[in-house]
Amino acid sequence: MSGQSVSAEHLLVVVGTGPQLYREYLLASLSTRHRIHLLSAIEPGWESPYLDDASVVPLDGPGAVTAALRELVGRRPVAGVLTWVEAHVVETAAAAEAVGLPGPGRAAAVRCRDKSATRAALAAHGVPQPVSRLVGHLDQARAAADELGYPVVLKPRAGVASEGVVLVHDAVELAEHFATTGATPAEDLPADDDAVLVEEYLDGPEISVDTAVHHGRPTPVHVARKEIGFAPFFEEIGHTVSGCDPLLRDPALLRVLEGTHAALGYRDGTTHTELKITADGPKVIEVNGRLGGDLIPYLGSRASGTDAGLAAAAVACGEPPQVGSPLDATAGIRFFYPPWPGAIVRSVDFDRTDLPAETDLLLPLVAPGEVISPPGKGLMDGRVALATAVGGSAASCLAALDHAAAALRCSWASRDGS
Repeated sequence: MSGQSVSAEHLLVVVGTGPQLYREYLLASLSTRHRIHLLSAIEPGWESPYLDDASVVPLDGPGAVTAALRELVGRRPVAGVLTWVEAHVVETAAAAEAVGLPGPGRAAAVRCRDKSATRAALAAHGVPQPVSRLVGHLDQARAAADELGYPVVLKPRAGVASEGVVLVHDAVELAEHFATTGATPAEDLPADDDAVLVEEYLDGPEISVDTAVHHGRPTPVHVARKEIGFAPFFEEIGHTVSGCDPLLRDPALLRVLEGTHAALGYRDGTTHTELKITADGPKVIEVNGRLGGDLIPYLGSRASGTDAGLAAAAVACGEPPQVGSPLDATAGIRFFYPPWPGAIVRSVDFDRTDLPAETDLLLPLVAPGEVISPPGKGLMDGRVALATAVGGSAASCLAALDHAAAALRCSWASRDGS
């Protein structure tokens, strides 16, 4: 588990919360060790049972987080501040820096948020990564793709949840997808005509590593192995986390993680680093200055016994994270999708009879009457349901997820009423 609890008169400030389904477990865990003051754009709802207090502030306004944190620090001792909401990463880092609290540093947070800045920092320090070219126009993208050789990956300069990321195999596909990738919004960063990265495609399995960083030293907490679907898009349709994953002790991966955080100048905080395990070793796909999404920290706690949320709180308060002895278990998640674009939900549920003991969560994500689409029409908002499982082995965990898939019961309608 994480480090020492903060003194009762001290507060941990949390900036935003995100969707209840994907983040409530983190807030609940933090509340067992810390008094929490929430900075939120709206009045707290489901968050209220876990809070000491809250301030309603315009989180999208420049300097709003810093101003709110200054006011709070002026009247109460604050131990640390953190966020797991991608759009608030830079502002939260800037606020911590402004009031003298531990944090990654605003410049490091920008290097994470701006994928082009990530690439430049890693390249300057020789960290393994795909070759990448930043472009602003289709003709520049064509030239970059010709230089790198097809297939190439188009990626927005600042995005989340694989939105706008697509694999293209030729100039026709590049022209078809370029505008959509370039239009991916990033309201928290200044507008820039050079909004698209054209990148070398790397072959090999993809993983993510949630890492707690204390005084610049990264400690891997969990490794998640991804399942990617809906080509040519990169929708993350599932993850598995094993408490004793050998990658947590792999010298090559640890060197890359250390080099990555040194290159970014990342001081104190939590990162979610995505990598490909290639024939030439691990290579960095991107770095997010926050905990992973998709319930990955939840899976990590079930598989390893180490709570990534408490580790994040520890480093946000200037304390070293404590990663416990790993459990020999595997936890996994699988997401389910509609059968066609523009599907109208009639009903979604699971048949909960005769499911294996490894079954954990079975959650519908949509309600009757909603209209949803699979990737690339929809990404995370195109998910119909999710299932999680926890087993003593990867095989038993995956078998339970297969049972959950077979137990999913969905009914659909088309726009024409069929």
